Amino acid sequence: MLQINYDPANNPLNNNEWSFPLLECIHIAMFAMSIGTIAIVDLRMLGLAFKKQTSEQLLKMTSIWTMIGLVVVISSGLVLFSTDALRYYYNDSFRYKCIALTVAVIYNYTIHRKVAMSKDPGGAGVVVAAFSLLLWISIVYAGIFYAFT
Repeated sequence: MLQINYDPANNPLNNNEWSFPLLECIHIAMFAMSIGTIAIVDLRMLGLAFKKQTSEQLLKMTSIWTMIGLVVVISSGLVLFSTDALRYYYNDSFRYKCIALTVAVIYNYTIHRKVAMSKDPGGAGVVVAAFSLLLWISIVYAGIFYAFT
């Protein structure tokens, strides 16, 4: 951990009053885009919205936006982490967010995708979508909690 944690005062993001907030806004906006596109598919599998399209159609329409958002979120998150690595590393909410994000991304591109691409997700779709939404919401809450600790 000491290798990646250099003096935060030397980090370019900490030397300009606009760079950190700007990157954080991009990070949050891309998180919202990713979760929003995933939620569209989840709400369809739950039978609550977008009933004219199948979950497969919605997944195909939104997957590129989900991928772009996740790539930007993870990239910007690593840069934000570098601003004070030890502070983030020892924060339990941050640790939860990292673990849950890893689980959510793996889940999204394996189980979630397989069920959403099936012709009739049925009961499995409801369970998969509900778990997906709860997992992503928990990641948002973890981000809020570590931001204010």
